[in-house]
Amino acid sequence: TDPRSVRVDKTSMIVGTVMRKIKSRTWKKQRYFKLQEDCMTIWYKSKKAGNAHSTFSVNDVETVREGHQSEVLLSIADEFPPDRCFTLVFRGRRGNLDLVADSADEAQSWIKGMKKLIENLENMGESEKLDQWICEWFKKADKNNDGRMNFPEIRVLLKMMNVDMNEHHAHRLFMTADKSQTGTLEDDEFVLFYKMLTQREDVLRVFQDYSGDGQKLSLRDLEEFLRDEQLEEVDRVQQLAMELIERYEPSDTAKMLKAMSIDGFLMYLASAEGSIFHPRQQSLYQDMTQPLNHYFISSSHNTYLMEDQLRGHSSVEGYIRALKRGCRCVEVDCWDGPNGEPIVYHGHTFTSKILFKDVVIALRNYAFKVSEYPVILSTENHCGVEQQRVMAQHLNTILGDKLLKSTLDGKIPVSFPSPEELKGKILLKGKKIGGLEESLNGPVEPEDSLTGEVSDEDEAADIDEDSLHSNSLRRMAKKSKQRLSKELSDCVVYCKSVHFSSFKHSRIHSKFYEISSFTESKARKHLREAGAEFVHHNARQLTRVYPSGLRTDSSNFNPQEMWNTGTQIVALNFQTAGVEMDLNDGLFSQNGRCGYVLKPDFMRMSERSFDPEVPINREGYRPLSLCIQVISGQQLPKVNIKESSVVDPFVRVEIHGVPLDQAKQETRYIDNNGFNPVWYDTLRFTIHAPELALVRFVVEDYDKASRNDFVGQYTLPFSCIQQGYRHIHLLSKDGTSIPPASLFVHVRITNLV
Repeated sequence: TDPRSVRVDKTSMIVGTVMRKIKSRTWKKQRYFKLQEDCMTIWYKSKKAGNAHSTFSVNDVETVREGHQSEVLLSIADEFPPDRCFTLVFRGRRGNLDLVADSADEAQSWIKGMKKLIENLENMGESEKLDQWICEWFKKADKNNDGRMNFPEIRVLLKMMNVDMNEHHAHRLFMTADKSQTGTLEDDEFVLFYKMLTQREDVLRVFQDYSGDGQKLSLRDLEEFLRDEQLEEVDRVQQLAMELIERYEPSDTAKMLKAMSIDGFLMYLASAEGSIFHPRQQSLYQDMTQPLNHYFISSSHNTYLMEDQLRGHSSVEGYIRALKRGCRCVEVDCWDGPNGEPIVYHGHTFTSKILFKDVVIALRNYAFKVSEYPVILSTENHCGVEQQRVMAQHLNTILGDKLLKSTLDGKIPVSFPSPEELKGKILLKGKKIGGLEESLNGPVEPEDSLTGEVSDEDEAADIDEDSLHSNSLRRMAKKSKQRLSKELSDCVVYCKSVHFSSFKHSRIHSKFYEISSFTESKARKHLREAGAEFVHHNARQLTRVYPSGLRTDSSNFNPQEMWNTGTQIVALNFQTAGVEMDLNDGLFSQNGRCGYVLKPDFMRMSERSFDPEVPINREGYRPLSLCIQVISGQQLPKVNIKESSVVDPFVRVEIHGVPLDQAKQETRYIDNNGFNPVWYDTLRFTIHAPELALVRFVVEDYDKASRNDFVGQYTLPFSCIQQGYRHIHLLSKDGTSIPPASLFVHVRITNLV
């Protein structure tokens, strides 16, 4: 686009526009929206609200959708044309903002303007981001908007920023920064004040340990640091040192000397290369040509629900959000709906209903936006034969050749194809009449050639297993038969849902394409009674585990327990934030976030034995020692809105893995300092099955009277850790980033045996 038109967009955005904010067919209210001068904040208010207004940062907006691209805007499509409508989609779990402008031009000016602002932010370098952050604070604290800050305003600002500094020290910094000696700080003086305030003594110490002259790191100094501390590959060290100076050193003089200043050193340590997560493992690095059942698969439960399981809101957005988070197995519960159209909702509850057809359209549009690898559509089908035919018709016409309709080569296979071979395909998981063999050899005609009978188990029947009162009801549920339409049955190829009898029965009778589902309690029982057999079973077949029906609040179980058995499809309520989703995000944050993670080799080989309860017995057992020195924290966010309160932070490091590895340790807490707390506390762990372990760093605000408040967290696979001095960039409860909040740590991993 012509840069001038973008400038015009910004100008009209800064002047402001009245638009309708839409929440439903009946809730449409006018709001005045404008972009603030910082080009970072959108300000809006209602006409009636007096001075009350709301703001959000452009940083919080993930994307802009044009036209009728949300359920809310589709519901009013007859009232407002698409060229006046757009949707702002926020990061994390925050709801969309649906807007209607007065004209197509006004809508375009906001759509283009927002897209440009988001693009600018994405292209910003680290130091620009920091300057931007400092300016935002300056604006927040400059109460009288005169572009200067006196000492009382600075004192308020420090509290807002989570710093409880003694007045004398703060005043001394203020005087030093006030170069113009006016008793106030202007913006560049404030940047100086901020940089003095954030001076990193901890990083300076490391820098001086390796610097020959205390002023700079020569090429040789830097090589020594990379080799001895960061444990970079010896033959790469010289090349890497040159690259880092080129990339992160701000001073041209230092660059010419092939040296690194403290500023360049800090920039490197704060970058992706200085982060605890190995950049190589963030991209797609695993072998994607193994059979599908050899991977853990990011999976969602009751994907259509945005809230709880009883009266929550059902929405197509649930599918869009899960798919955008890299989820590769989504679920639909289908019931007979009015006008011959199947509907999706949590049966026998008050959750709202959506059309099956709309779910399939969302799948077509969003399935492969963040990952090319296959998506499994797990169906729980309560429809009669007529509407099953409608389901099959929608799957075929809407998905077209994205829907996998037959085996890849038309032959009878003996094992799963790989994610690589199934790229761009949607696989239906559900009941099937007969097996793959019959459908390939020409069908064995049942008496009524258009339908067949299958046993009917569903999650509703399993709910009763969790609440043991209703044995008789359960027996009835188990015995009932369901008629299945041939058209829908034919859409199921590699994922035929079957009832599970026992591991022994499966070993003798089951086909590789037969998949069983367990509630979490049933899976735990199998794990306790036959852990190694469970792992073996999953080396041959797919298994799905889902939350207990008693979790009506949409809470989650610990997925790690199930991954320990090699279970591929561990279905979680993606809409519910918490440690369980942190672990899911942590495991799948590797391998290009493609939603597939290769299982360790000892879980893929039928000739190897592994029992998660006794990892010591496995072939190739090599325990490791993990030593983490938690050095410091930077700009931790405030958790308490009260201006006077400042956090008392401590760090907890948790290991999630096989039962023997489950452990947590904490640092002490630091009084009243969320800005730059320093611990230098060392935590040590022994890891018996490193291939399965995840490490979670949690920062909390210590409170001796009540529960500690959550401040931030970061979870990653143990196998993706970079050793040495590293920064950990913290995430919010929702899994979104909260820059510039971070922890600075030193990591060492050593062999125990």
